[in-house]
Amino acid sequence: MHALDVIEAGPEHAEVVADIIRRSFAARPVLDPPSTAVDETAESVGEALATAGGLLVERRGRPMGALLFDESRPGLLGLRRVSVDPEIQSRGVASAMVGVAEDTAEERGKDGIWLHVRSELPDTVRFWERRKYVNTGRGGTTLLEFGKTLWLARETHTPEDTQALAGRLATLLRRGDLLVLSGDLGAGKTTFTQGLAEGLGVRGPITSPTFVIARTHPSTVDGPGLVHVDAYRLGSAAELDDLDLDASVDTSVTVVEWGQGIAEQLAPNRLHVHLERRHARPGDPLGTRDPLGVAAGEADELAESRVLTIRSYGPRWLGVPLRSTLLGTTA
Repeated sequence: MHALDVIEAGPEHAEVVADIIRRSFAARPVLDPPSTAVDETAESVGEALATAGGLLVERRGRPMGALLFDESRPGLLGLRRVSVDPEIQSRGVASAMVGVAEDTAEERGKDGIWLHVRSELPDTVRFWERRKYVNTGRGGTTLLEFGKTLWLARETHTPEDTQALAGRLATLLRRGDLLVLSGDLGAGKTTFTQGLAEGLGVRGPITSPTFVIARTHPSTVDGPGLVHVDAYRLGSAAELDDLDLDASVDTSVTVVEWGQGIAEQLAPNRLHVHLERRHARPGDPLGTRDPLGVAAGEADELAESRVLTIRSYGPRWLGVPLRSTLLGTTA
């Protein structure tokens, strides 16, 4: 199959988009109540496209799929009338649209995406679940609402930058939150936790608990405490169980360094934070790249550069302004 072209749709595409929507929804099983998508007109679609835009998928100039955007909810991008030509199924058209829609949400500074799915269409429900969309519980018995919080990546250039980013994240945390930290030795996991602790207002000092394995830091501001765990020396999730963290995970913010593949069992709602050293001084074995051609004064600054990637899991993070808070964007 030739490559698909996914383009931004405007009012000039209204007739084509409306035709795809009507034909796509007319080919679906009969629902009760019936979908109103079959009643869309070029005028109604044109108005929606003029307000929030949409996407149109083509191959060799032939329209194959379309969707409408909805910006009625602050910080979120809605997807409406996700449609694929009924004569062309299972060819990646819907997946291509969703990928571009998520890119569009990021470009518009959104924190996440929402959409409605009919429960009577199990294949459609599975489609969105495979793409990590979560049932928010806001719909009903027939109309389900799904949502997804967008992941983010942010580069920091000094340990202070890393701590400041963690401090901003701390403003979004509450009791029961779990953060799973990963990254190579020296990537800055403990530095990140120090910033988080300062933002939470817990008693310090925050040092690597490698030999103690776990430390508890009570709050000094009547907020959640911090449980700081280092799973580097733990060989399995069973060994993590022996720490009896279940007793405190619901009342504290829990941070597990080296926790990927081990700590996920602690809570279905969690953040995964991966820290990567982007540059290093020449000869530094912990670095990922030698900054050849960089002036001596710049090499020291590049040596501290980190890329932090944050991904959320579970309905807890749906609607939370994660990207806008950490990236300083407004939606």
